[in-house]
Amino acid sequence: MTFNSFNNPGFVKVLKFLQTHNTEYLSGQDLSDVLRISRVAIWKHIKKIQELGYTVESKQKLGYKLTENSDSLFPWEITSDLKTKFIGQKAYYFDTISSTQDQALKMANESENNGSVIIAEIQTGGKGRDGRKWISPKGGISFSIILHPKFDISITTLFPIASSLALSKAIENTFKITPELKWPNDLTIKGNKISGILVDVVLESNKIESLILGVGINFNVDVKAIKKILKETPNFYGVSSLSEYNKKIKPIELVQNFFVELEKIYELLNKKQTKNIISEWTKRSSTIGKNVEVNTSDGKIKGKAVKIDEDGALIISNKNKTDKVIAGDIIHLSK
Repeated sequence: MTFNSFNNPGFVKVLKFLQTHNTEYLSGQDLSDVLRISRVAIWKHIKKIQELGYTVESKQKLGYKLTENSDSLFPWEITSDLKTKFIGQKAYYFDTISSTQDQALKMANESENNGSVIIAEIQTGGKGRDGRKWISPKGGISFSIILHPKFDISITTLFPIASSLALSKAIENTFKITPELKWPNDLTIKGNKISGILVDVVLESNKIESLILGVGINFNVDVKAIKKILKETPNFYGVSSLSEYNKKIKPIELVQNFFVELEKIYELLNKKQTKNIISEWTKRSSTIGKNVEVNTSDGKIKGKAVKIDEDGALIISNKNKTDKVIAGDIIHLSK
């Protein structure tokens, strides 16, 4: 099952009308007259809406009333009242897909897809950093965003950090809790991971052709089931679910909030205004000031995480030696 935000099937017209009149019952005849759809079609559309997870009450002689929206991130929900210029204004939804990142890469070369979101209910081959698999369980949020940035290639290494800052702000705005940022791009609460970010860059003639941001969020997931799968994997440091902190928040609230915060930060990057991004990320960081061990392609580096550089690299100090680490798996040491 797939949907997009630019086709408007009949059931969406019925749904939108029910959503804007959700304090009253609407008869099939009223819906038919206003929307100019047959009563038989209205009935079929209502059934479809219910199949998609919306709760529609039906009472004889009164009609239909929408009492609860679906938790699924359908395109018409994403774009509805979304306060961005371009991020998320075009959306593609898949109930099941191998990887939103792979799908986005296939679509990235089309200029009209700048800012487009590919979102999936379930990923069978979700991707993490360095070729790892990202567990995409039921209740999680998984999506990729296609971007055609104006900024220089040198900023691409800062982009994951900037994106994690945007997500941290969105979670703070939505849930009223402030996640910590673990270098390079993980979000944690009380030391447990709630989100990961992946960036793929397509280059041509040393310029950025497209940039694909992949985001996985543990929104309302079975934490015990994930721990069972991941507990023996290297560098696993725990997992948490946002729903533990507020069960009333709908996924759409967080996603729309994130798109707004990401667009603000994206515009700063395009203007090369990176100092505030680095400063704000540092304030929220669980890494800076800690003794760490980073496993890089050139071996392990130990020391104190002093700061992040203007390109997003981690600066580690050990006695009289300073190392600059662009990528690697990091462990926070107790001493």
